[in-house]
Amino acid sequence: MSTRIDFIRHGEPEGGRLYRGAAIDDPLSEKGWKQMWQALGEQNHWDQIVSSPLLRCLEFAHAVSNKHGLPVAVEDDFREVGFGDWEGFSPQHIRQTRLQEYERFYTDPVNNRPEGAEDLRHFGQRVATALEQTASEFDGRKLLIVAHAGVIRAALGHVMQAPAASWYRVKVNNAGITRFEFGSLGSQLIFHNRSDLPA
Repeated sequence: MSTRIDFIRHGEPEGGRLYRGAAIDDPLSEKGWKQMWQALGEQNHWDQIVSSPLLRCLEFAHAVSNKHGLPVAVEDDFREVGFGDWEGFSPQHIRQTRLQEYERFYTDPVNNRPEGAEDLRHFGQRVATALEQTASEFDGRKLLIVAHAGVIRAALGHVMQAPAASWYRVKVNNAGITRFEFGSLGSQLIFHNRSDLPA
């Protein structure tokens, strides 16, 4: 029996688009809440919710839990990748003030990390381990994982066996939904970055 895992990226947090990593724990904005409820709709499609420990994910996970009567597990290793001294700044600010650094990062995000940022391969390994453990622990169930763009990129990299250098070529929208299935033949990507769930 397969395990179905739906990742949803958190909606827009208060303060808008910033590099937050795990050090800045802003809650969802009113717009962010609307984005997420619109993406998931009114129906329940899951048996279990798993969430990052950060507020922009966890508060919504508990709201879905309360609405549908689902259990919530918190997985610390689904927290966002650390962005070091970029945290708290917008991409526009980094482009304007550190253009060469910004371009080097997106050309080679493995070897050109922001100062103090988490190692990207290490991050990918912690997400991959947490994903495999979660799929095993909840074998045969339908899961909703509320997490971050970086976590979803790392999960895609793990399932697709794509190197970390390619992860930032993948767009992950606020409230975008990505589905995987884990079964006897391994893991498979079903869809990525949908704005709603299939009927």
